[in-house]
Amino acid sequence: MTSPTMSVAEAIRTRRTVRHYLPDPVPRDALDALLDLAVEAPSSWNLQDRSIVAVTGDEGRAGLAWATGGQPQPQEAPVVLVFVAEPQSWRDDHGDVHEQARRSGAWSEEFAAMFAAASREFQQDLDRRGLLREYAVKDAMIAASFVMLAATELGLATSPMNGWDEAKVKKVIGIGDRDDLAIALLMSVGYPAEERRHPGRRARERNVFHEAHGVRAAEDGARRE
Repeated sequence: MTSPTMSVAEAIRTRRTVRHYLPDPVPRDALDALLDLAVEAPSSWNLQDRSIVAVTGDEGRAGLAWATGGQPQPQEAPVVLVFVAEPQSWRDDHGDVHEQARRSGAWSEEFAAMFAAASREFQQDLDRRGLLREYAVKDAMIAASFVMLAATELGLATSPMNGWDEAKVKKVIGIGDRDDLAIALLMSVGYPAEERRHPGRRARERNVFHEAHGVRAAEDGARRE
């Protein structure tokens, strides 16, 4: 596995979305490291209501190329990660999550009991408002962001992919009959066959506000005088 060579800040600034890849396989220990870091990502109520399918076989990647309308990433990259949101997983038993937190000393017995009850009440409210999928997709996207930065640190390239057919993706990864699951994102992983330059970003002042949307730092300072 390639040894880490950069800080998180450097990874953020140097990461680029790569569409074309070398055929070189991603070492298994590097892929395992990426997936280990992905599951460390924050999760609302620590429900961990997302999963990842690592697709490395020719048949699976060909299927994902079909599901993405022929985009090159699944055809060329040796790994495609499918991030699956699990909106209904809150209904499952999370005793193992609570027990792990108790054993590590992160949660007391009393806190774990309170947290479990509050979490269930919160999810029931999301269910009533039709927001379960949205929250699960958010958790999956946070995990995907962790993978992109970790991959950059290891000298690997990634491409977060849009433009796929959810029903087709679900069929390829074996969950075509699972209405309780949703596809959040596809991400190719591999060694780049192209160099992508930074296209630039708008100045921070263009998109960052203070205290209220549309209020820039100088304006906020003036209001406080």
